[in-house]
Amino acid sequence: MSVNQSLKPLTTEVNEAGNISVGGCDLKELAEKYGTPLYVIDEDTLRGVCRDYKEAFKDCPNIKMMYASKALCTSAITRILDEEGFGFDTVSAGEIYTVYKSGVDMSKVLFNGNNKTRREIELALSVKIGRFSVDNFYEAELLNKIAEEKGVKVDILLRLTPGIECHTHEYIQTGQIDSKFGFDLNQVDNIITLIINEYKNINIKGVHAHIGSQIFELKSFEDEVEILIKEIARINKKFGLSLDEMNIGGGLGVKYTEKDCPPDVKALAEAVTNAMHRHSVKIPAIYLEPGRSIISTSGVTLYTVGSSKEVNIDGKIKRYVAVDGGMADNPRPSMYQAEYTADVVNKPNFQKNEKVTIAGRYCESGDILINEIALPNLEPGDIICVYNTGAYNYSMASNYNRVEKPAMVLVKSSQSDIIVNRESLDDLIIRDNIPDRLRK
Repeated sequence: MSVNQSLKPLTTEVNEAGNISVGGCDLKELAEKYGTPLYVIDEDTLRGVCRDYKEAFKDCPNIKMMYASKALCTSAITRILDEEGFGFDTVSAGEIYTVYKSGVDMSKVLFNGNNKTRREIELALSVKIGRFSVDNFYEAELLNKIAEEKGVKVDILLRLTPGIECHTHEYIQTGQIDSKFGFDLNQVDNIITLIINEYKNINIKGVHAHIGSQIFELKSFEDEVEILIKEIARINKKFGLSLDEMNIGGGLGVKYTEKDCPPDVKALAEAVTNAMHRHSVKIPAIYLEPGRSIISTSGVTLYTVGSSKEVNIDGKIKRYVAVDGGMADNPRPSMYQAEYTADVVNKPNFQKNEKVTIAGRYCESGDILINEIALPNLEPGDIICVYNTGAYNYSMASNYNRVEKPAMVLVKSSQSDIIVNRESLDDLIIRDNIPDRLRK
């Protein structure tokens, strides 16, 4: 079993005090020390999944591992992924800057995104980013213009939409024809002709596609590889080019609940290599850019139980239990109807004798973290641990209701270290400004 198939961090256990621990750290003690809500990242689990990927693809020396930074991008996480030999797929100036300031070799970084600004392009060029994934005609023209102004040539991949509709939530499908991302296959010849004839500061190295996220069906990856291989061969033959790089994106799913059965990383490697072997075309460089499946399982979020209420719905009693976080620190249930699993940190061996709905503290009826989960009887002050929250929780967090964003700690070998400080009330207003005419 690979790490992405685990519901909980690999180091999760019940300790001698009768509490759940991760990375040798008692989660109840972490909640008391750092406060809640609290993001917790288990370093051993994170490094473990990185090694799962490298082991699975060990017979493919042309595979280049890239981490999709959008899943979770902090300086400490970046350092760990860099130590594990991963490059980085970035989608903003903020991600580029974080990776750059963490000391990463920027030749291992790709800049992706469907509407890159001039400021972001200039930053990427100034730090000598390795690849741009060019998404559209406007970007190609703008990138060439800025590169010409700076007297540099830029290596790019063309992002394509291969026409694959993988079975996942519609909001996280990205490879279908009706998508905001990339060039349709019938637009490829037009953009290549422009680059060859007019955009002299752009050098096409290959193609890039991403078909979606939280994917369980490996056939989608096989279809993607076959489409991209055929397209590279067609382009090279028609235009006399030598494209030799193929980025197949990421998207492998993870286990959020017991009913989830994602394929393991080894099965993904077999699907990709089998699809490659069915063609005689040799691709010297193949980029793989997992995000969720790298970081998700290593993360848990801790909350403190507060108020509760019961409602009678046609004779059935439903109990809501509120915690001190919710949709601002984890918007995924509200956005994607995402489901999670949780335990009570200080009652791991208690009988799960009631079904409750875990509600957030934000002023939205849709602020529900987990609907109808069996847990021990909950009381104010209990600590709830929600599993598999490493991906897209902190990275999508907001200050909705003017609430401070949580802290994040890294745990390993019974040691905990703050890697993101908790925001303060002063942090919330530090960028506010009152015009002189409104001052008393």
